[in-house]
Amino acid sequence: MKIKTYVEDLKTKSAAELNDELVAAKKELFNLRFQNATNQLDNTSRIKEVRKNIARIQTVIFEKTNAAE
Repeated sequence: MKIKTYVEDLKTKSAAELNDELVAAKKELFNLRFQNATNQLDNTSRIKEVRKNIARIQTVIFEKTNAAE
């Protein structure tokens, strides 16, 4: 259920907001990878979750650009 509401929330956002969210998610992924490399990361499953969220954001952006055409 949580994922479904997250995707619905993404679909209501504008393209600029989606791009901002994508940048923030990529920064978070970089920080998680850095923490993992230095053995400071406790919850390694968060990396997988953030990667999937990035894919979800990119999918919504792609759908919006195709719908505009």
